[in-house]
Amino acid sequence: MQLKKKLLILAALLFIVPARLFAQDNQFSGWAAVFHSQKLSEHWGYSFDGQLRSHDELSYLKHILLRPSANYYFAKNKVGALGYAYIATYGRTTAGDQTFRPEHRIWQQYTYTHKLSKNVNLAHRLRLEQRFLGNTAATKNDNYFAQRFRYFARAIVPLKKDSAVFAQGPFVALQNEVFVNIQNKNKVNKHFFDQNRAYVAIGYRINKMIDVETGYLNQYIKQAEAYTINHVAQLAFYTRF
Repeated sequence: MQLKKKLLILAALLFIVPARLFAQDNQFSGWAAVFHSQKLSEHWGYSFDGQLRSHDELSYLKHILLRPSANYYFAKNKVGALGYAYIATYGRTTAGDQTFRPEHRIWQQYTYTHKLSKNVNLAHRLRLEQRFLGNTAATKNDNYFAQRFRYFARAIVPLKKDSAVFAQGPFVALQNEVFVNIQNKNKVNKHFFDQNRAYVAIGYRINKMIDVETGYLNQYIKQAEAYTINHVAQLAFYTRF
């Protein structure tokens, strides 16, 4: 009974929009990420994540992302955050020339975590982003401002179930994140829906403070007149101090 219930709930996290079947482009890339969070007092702490993301077929480095935040702990399972993000995006024109677009973000989020069962937690994250996109190297005067909302859900399922507190051992991670444009969508992709990221990974918790995982992320991107599915191999490290 419990196993079936868990599988149904976790499968829902990986719900993939049926329209993906009509995608017009498929890409294959690799992402590497480090996620760190540290509590400084009963209510205050900070987080940071850094990511490197390749272009299609690992042809070149496409994105560098740096994202720090200040966190406020309302309770052990309820956390608010105010953060900044810098995203460097590299591209290439049809002539082979390199392009570059910087993006600065201010973002606010709230995370709520609750138990699905004795040793499985489900985290919900609501994030609002204010995006300031700069000019590309190839095209001047194309900078713009937009706002985006993101809903993220993630569960870790320990494969070793001998304790109510998961402190060490292998696990399966399942997550899904939906992105929608809520301001200036005509500058982004002309649609309310922006993208969806479904992810499944196998990992190992070294101790209560360190996780390492590797998995597959399916990124469905809605463009103005087309769809893209990006098949991503991801390696991630998580640290908590």
